[in-house]
Amino acid sequence: MTFTVYVLFSKSTRKFYCGQTDNFNLRLSRHNAGIVKSTKNGSPWIKIWALNVATRTEALALERKIKKRGISRYLIDAGVEIRIEVSRETRED
Repeated sequence: MTFTVYVLFSKSTRKFYCGQTDNFNLRLSRHNAGIVKSTKNGSPWIKIWALNVATRTEALALERKIKKRGISRYLIDAGVEIRIEVSRETRED
């Protein structure tokens, strides 16, 4: 079984979320349905980045590392190009 460490982004709140799961598609649908307490206010969430690892231990360690570094900083350090267009309706000017 593989596990996925993932980063999501909410255009409405302009925030990142990092998590890990053994079923990414189900987990993303739960985030977008408002079932997950920590992400219920940011729907819709879009996948920015994901990585499959072999064990839950690896997934938890990587998730912890990403959150400790800061999600956007970790992605920049990893060379992930982040291009997110925020429409005027969702901007907080």
